[in-house]
Amino acid sequence: MTDSLPDLPPLRDVIQRHGLSASKALGQNFLFDGQLLGRIARVPGDLAGQDVFEVGPGPGGLTRALLQAGGNVVAVERDRRCIPALSELADAFPAKLRVIEGDALEIDAPSLFAGKPHIVANLPYNVGTALLVGWLSAEWKPWWASLTLMFQKEVADRIAATPDSDAYGRLAVLSQWRSTARIAMTVHRSAFTPPPKVMSAVVHIVPTDAPEGVRFRTLEALTAAAFGQRRKMLRQSLKGVPGALAAMEQLGIESSRRAETVSVDEFVALARILSA
Repeated sequence: MTDSLPDLPPLRDVIQRHGLSASKALGQNFLFDGQLLGRIARVPGDLAGQDVFEVGPGPGGLTRALLQAGGNVVAVERDRRCIPALSELADAFPAKLRVIEGDALEIDAPSLFAGKPHIVANLPYNVGTALLVGWLSAEWKPWWASLTLMFQKEVADRIAATPDSDAYGRLAVLSQWRSTARIAMTVHRSAFTPPPKVMSAVVHIVPTDAPEGVRFRTLEALTAAAFGQRRKMLRQSLKGVPGALAAMEQLGIESSRRAETVSVDEFVALARILSA
């Protein structure tokens, strides 16, 4: 397969030729390390012939790796400065890359695909969590096959956190109650241009079957109340949620516990009773 790949100029040369620089306002940090980008592209598994949705490709570093891995990529980029560089990449991989200039928060992404794409992205830090929550809140099973996303490590830790840890909260429950979430790799700040102030990590999320009899909105309201006052006992933080205290008693969950001690399965069980 490597023999048929186009000979691409170094990404740094492309950026220099197009006069590109990372925009702080857009939360951009560029990756140049081809080996690292290749490792990220391999996290979802074999992408040969698979549809891939990329958000915020910038000058196309990760896009290259996804195309070289055999993916059919749809890339959405709101920074019009990057469109010419991405168009050159599309010319190098005929019929393999579609570039859309637009805001990923506003486009109808599911309509872009006939099947379920793998979402792979070095997400802009300023919209990453909002995009993730939107994808996790979708109808289940969702329109995507997996999520492979770069976040600040602090956010990645919150996504993959387990109970009784400082990072465990609403984002962990949302990410894990009907999907599996793991940190696939950490990425040192020095790998980026310009280097961000924090470390980063790649999270891999795969959807599973949703637990029966549980409404998403009920679980969302339950975790919002519980973690909104996470240092308080559940008898205090959940007293405003109708039926929550009785449901805890029914399940044998001590009301003196705090939210960070309640497992994902226990939150699901509570939400099931409240969803009835």
